Amino acid sequence: MIGKTPAIIPRTGKPEHTPAWQIELARAVRSGDELLHLLDIEPDQLNIRPLTGDFPLRVPRGFVRRMGRGDPHDPLLLQVLPVHEETEAPGGYHTDPLREADDMPVPGLLHKYHGRALLTVTGACAVHCRYCFRRHFSYTDANPAQGQWTQVIDYLAAHAGIHELILSGGDPLSLTDDRLHQLTGRLEGVEHLHTLRLHTRMPVVLPERIDTGLLDWLAGLSLRTVVVVHCNHPNEIDDSVTRAMQRLAQAGVTLLNQSVLLRGVNDDAGTLARLSERLFAAGILPYYLHQLDRVQGAAHFEVDDARARELLCALRCRLPGYLVPRLVREVPGECSKLPL
Repeated sequence: MIGKTPAIIPRTGKPEHTPAWQIELARAVRSGDELLHLLDIEPDQLNIRPLTGDFPLRVPRGFVRRMGRGDPHDPLLLQVLPVHEETEAPGGYHTDPLREADDMPVPGLLHKYHGRALLTVTGACAVHCRYCFRRHFSYTDANPAQGQWTQVIDYLAAHAGIHELILSGGDPLSLTDDRLHQLTGRLEGVEHLHTLRLHTRMPVVLPERIDTGLLDWLAGLSLRTVVVVHCNHPNEIDDSVTRAMQRLAQAGVTLLNQSVLLRGVNDDAGTLARLSERLFAAGILPYYLHQLDRVQGAAHFEVDDARARELLCALRCRLPGYLVPRLVREVPGECSKLPL
């Protein structure tokens, strides 16, 4: 998830070497022509729109290797490739579909649900998913840079009803280990906080991020830790992803998954069932299946509610209950996500 002007959090200190995940991130594919060339797909097979500066293509090469060569309809490719439909502006789609700006008491901190708050720690992400509900988010106005962490900590300390903090963005694992250490060192000083939740796509699209430094940070936290990964299709999970998830579990992390229901990608009962089974094999429990947040530029991904309910019924017939995600929609102003 990325906005027009992503917040940049400066690094402190100088590492002895550059971690492998940062090298891979720097090598990410940023050109539609290069991506199609790697996949042996001719540009005239797809209706690609010209890239603009506010939300350009970005996808790690390891994720590209999981895509089907020669297949212009590959479900992983469709999630990251800009297409002409993004320029359409149907009614009911907005730049801030969840009205998050209304729930931000201090820059970067969203407080809309009882007992928990969410901190957008960065605007950077390893992959730019075309359906991202924060693709237009103003990270300049929600700047969580170190100078403003004091406001966040003060707010959390003053609200004893907040027991869980969610780190989001962008992707919180885009931060270096040092920056994560610094932030959580301050959070651990808030007495009533007992749970830290990270929402991240990084272990799926860039499993190299789950390295020794990150695992040491997680294992050393006094807060209970939940990692909610974002995986939409079973083909996203290969052996490298499974190994990364196993390492997270060994560090004492609870692993959940949330998916977005996307037309042409996973709006099929067989695909969703395989996704749940593959997630479970990797040590992850399905958590949420989201209906699309109606963000401007993503209308071509929407699946109507009737079809979504049919898919949920089919999953209940095919899977044990613990592998059936909750089908939900987020509605601004509601006290929680709404089940469908």
